[in-house]
Amino acid sequence: LLFLQRVLLLVASDVDALCACKILQALFQCDHVQYTLVPVAGWQELETAFLEHKDQFKYFVLINCGANVDLLEILQPEEDTYFFVCDSHRPINVVNVYNDTQIKLLVKQEDDLDVPAYDDIFRDEEEEEEEEEEEDSENESGGSEPQEKRRRFEEEVIERTMKRRQRREWEARRREILFDYEQYEYHGTSSAMVMFDLAWIMSKDLNDMLWWAIVGLTDQWVQDKITQMKYVTDIGVLQRHVSRHNHRNEDEENSLSIDCMRIAFEYDLRLALYQHWSLYESLCNTCYTSASLKLWSVQGQKRLQEFLADMGLPLKQVKQKFNSMDMSLKENLREMIEESANKFGMKDLRVQTFSIHFGFKNKFSASDIVYATTSLMENIEKEGPETTNFIKALDSLSRGNLDKLHQGLDLAKKQLRAIQQTVASCICTNLVISQGPFLYCSLMEGTPDVKLFSKPVSLCLLSKYLLKSFVCSTKNKRCKLLPLVMAAPMDVEQGTVIMVGIPPETESSDKKNFFGRAFEKAAESTSSRTLHNHFQMSIIELKTEDRSKFLDALISLLS
Repeated sequence: LLFLQRVLLLVASDVDALCACKILQALFQCDHVQYTLVPVAGWQELETAFLEHKDQFKYFVLINCGANVDLLEILQPEEDTYFFVCDSHRPINVVNVYNDTQIKLLVKQEDDLDVPAYDDIFRDEEEEEEEEEEEDSENESGGSEPQEKRRRFEEEVIERTMKRRQRREWEARRREILFDYEQYEYHGTSSAMVMFDLAWIMSKDLNDMLWWAIVGLTDQWVQDKITQMKYVTDIGVLQRHVSRHNHRNEDEENSLSIDCMRIAFEYDLRLALYQHWSLYESLCNTCYTSASLKLWSVQGQKRLQEFLADMGLPLKQVKQKFNSMDMSLKENLREMIEESANKFGMKDLRVQTFSIHFGFKNKFSASDIVYATTSLMENIEKEGPETTNFIKALDSLSRGNLDKLHQGLDLAKKQLRAIQQTVASCICTNLVISQGPFLYCSLMEGTPDVKLFSKPVSLCLLSKYLLKSFVCSTKNKRCKLLPLVMAAPMDVEQGTVIMVGIPPETESSDKKNFFGRAFEKAAESTSSRTLHNHFQMSIIELKTEDRSKFLDALISLLS
């Protein structure tokens, strides 16, 4: 279909989208398809990119953007323009689902989209025209007998009233159905996995593509976008592909070349970047361990020392680079850590994941790559056009660019430290306050690292870490069940803040988020100056002076 056409690729700024993009680029290369790649960070950029290119291109591929709004309404394309949408944002807009001429959705067959039935939300235009025509003709029709005329007229009035009533009821039901369908925002299968599926069906799947699919799924898990159940199920799907691609006989093992690449399934520790850091730093800066041990308190620091003592690891070993630790300690380190973690109430320290070996000495776990790529994408150290960060992040996913990957790992450590320090200071200075239906925390201008948190992915990670830590630290049972709204300064000169809402932190959480709709309603009812520019509806930008009336409206809306 796309062989002779040039294609415009519009790719959102998240790791899953980058991975899906890498797979698609590789497929395009196989088939010599010409394409142009344009990174888009939000709706405005998407519209601008479309307007700039709509005359040269007829085929547009949208990755992790475009599914959850009425695309045709927003972009007003010509009739010979086609959109291929691969987007994990749910719910998918109903018009996109039922328009099968211009919009082609790429979704996995087993993904249940829960879309309302066509007849419940769309009426044929012919029916409506008929009703209007009937009304017009009634005014003109004249009968012979006055009595008969009157009887006919009464019957028609009754029929018309019934039709109108049915129509009103249908519209009310439609509003209800759409409200239920669109109320919660959540995520479907990772786009990189969907793209890999496509490659597999075309028998063009390579080990590199499989690795990108793994990183895409791991991104959803690191960013807490999917349930544990969904993660484990998808890991199982990928595991079958991994054993198909990476089974080798033992004697061949010795003759592996230096530039080979091998993917392996493993149970690893849920410790961020620990193989490229020291074990101590990783324990302190991983949300799970830091929240469980309450490391922001003196008591927590004491528990950390007890935890290390329980494992029988000398401080000197724990604080040096993981690579330099004694081999004897490293051999059964995972078992030692898990055993002690269980005693300290950390039962989920073990996680199913994959790792990759490049040649002999480079080994990375999938989450390492996610952290590194995210931090390259949201790097605030070098002022430059946004697209350079995007291209750097995209490049770091290729195995030929290990230097970029290492640069990303260093940045990721800084970012994780910044997040952990901010969480500690928010909890120690009681910045998280209960507003009734939700918790609220606002970062002030001048807070260390506040610039990092004007970036959406970093702000979301901070919010999730903060909520987990707050739930561990608070004695108030009601507060443990509340969602969190977090705000950070966006642009001081323009006087704007960026705000994100995240669902409650519970064991059984389905990761569904109702803040997107709630933000829209609150902004509408108070005519606050907001910008709903992010592909994730639960992130908005807001004028600082409108913040208090916006929050008041949100409180009364959710109470």
